[in-house]
Amino acid sequence: MSSTPTSVVIVGAGLAGAKAAQTLREDGFDGSVVLLGAERERPYERPPLSKDVLRGEAEPTTVYVHDEGFYDEQAIELRTDSPVAALDTAASAVVLVGGERVPYDRLLLTTGARPRRLTLPGAGLDGVCELRTLADAAALRERLQAGGRVAVVGAGWIGCEVAASARQMGLEVTVIEPLELPLQRALGPVLGAFYRDLHAERGVELLLERGVAAFEGDGAVTAVRTEDGTRVPCDLAVVGVGVTARDELAARAGIETADGILVDEFLQTSVPGVYAAGDVARAHHPLLGRSLRVEHWANALNQGPAAARNMLGGRTPYDRLPYFFSDQYDVGMEYTGHAAQWDDVVIRGDLAAREFIAFWLHERRVVAGMNVNVWDVGDDIKALIGSRGAVDRDRLADPAIGLGEQAELAAPVRGLDA
Repeated sequence: MSSTPTSVVIVGAGLAGAKAAQTLREDGFDGSVVLLGAERERPYERPPLSKDVLRGEAEPTTVYVHDEGFYDEQAIELRTDSPVAALDTAASAVVLVGGERVPYDRLLLTTGARPRRLTLPGAGLDGVCELRTLADAAALRERLQAGGRVAVVGAGWIGCEVAASARQMGLEVTVIEPLELPLQRALGPVLGAFYRDLHAERGVELLLERGVAAFEGDGAVTAVRTEDGTRVPCDLAVVGVGVTARDELAARAGIETADGILVDEFLQTSVPGVYAAGDVARAHHPLLGRSLRVEHWANALNQGPAAARNMLGGRTPYDRLPYFFSDQYDVGMEYTGHAAQWDDVVIRGDLAAREFIAFWLHERRVVAGMNVNVWDVGDDIKALIGSRGAVDRDRLADPAIGLGEQAELAAPVRGLDA
C-alpha cells in the first residue's frame, strides 16, 4: 500500500460516501475517486423521507446531496446500480457483481444499514411496507395519499415519524409496540411518556406492551394480529423495528466486525488502508471512552469527511458528540450526547407546554441533552457534556440560570477519567 494514495474507492453512495468524495476534492486530492452505489439513485439524504417527502410537502428531488452535474464537474466517478460482491483486501480491489474488479490505494466502506425484517406469517403480503430508501418513500407516499387505516409496527424514531406524518395526512393510525412506551430504549420512561401523550392527543391509537403475531389478508394485508389476539384492521402496515449494519462485505473479507465494522478513533478498520464511516461504522470515541455505532444523519454528514482526511494522511480523531433530530407534528427536538446509562433525568422548562430541555445524568455528570421546541442551545449542551463535571440538578433545572453558567460551574468528578 502506497503512503500517498493515487486512487480511492468508496463503497456506498449515501450521505457519508458522497461527503467523503466531496472532501477528497476540496482537500486537493487529484487522484481517482470511484463512488459505488447499489441503488439507482445518486446519493441522497434520508431524514426527509419520513417527514415532508412522505407527506407530499416536498418533492423527492429535494433530498439529493449534490446537483446532478456535481460528480462529473469534480471528476468523481459515480457508479450507481453497481452492487459489490466482495472485497479483495490482499490485492487492494473491490469486486463488483458480475466480476469486474476496481483497484484502490485507499478504501472507504459507507455501506450503511438495512431495515430489520419480521419473519412472521403474512409478512410478505402486499401493503406490508418498510421505509429506508427513496423508492420506499415514493411508494409509501402514494399509498398514504389514498387514505384509509395504517398500522405502524414499532414505536422507535421511524415508526413515530411515520405515524405522525400519516396522522397529519388524515389517516387513522394505530401504533403497535412491545415495550411500555414509545422510544423507551432511547429516551427512558419520562420522555417516552411525553411522546406517548403527544401521539395520543393527536388521535393515534397506541397498543403498547404488545408484540405482533401475524399479518392477515388474502394477497394484500387487511389486519395485524397481536400476540394477545387483538386484531387491528388496516389498509397498510408499516414496519419500523430498527436496522442492522451492512457489515457482511467487511466480515467476509476478514475485517473485524461486531454489530458494525470496527474502526479506531481515526476511522481505520483492522486492515490498514481500509476505513469505514456512517451507519455501518462502530467507532472508538475518545471522549466517551467506548465504541459506538450511530445511525443518524449528522454522523454520516461528518464522519465521511473525517475518514476522507485521514485516508489522505491526516491523524485527526473523530470526537464529535452524537447528534440527531426529529420532527413530529409541531414538536421539534435535537438530541446531543450518548446516554448509554443514566441515573437521573432533569427537566428544564415546561414539559406540559412542550418547551423544555431534558438532561440525562450519570453520577451527576450530563451525558446527553435533548432540547424540545427550544433552539440555539446545542453549544451549551455540548459544553456541559464535554466538561465531564458534576452539576447541581436544581441549578440545572432552573431556567433563570444560563446554560453557559452551568458548564462553567460544573465541578470535576473525583475518580472519573478526565
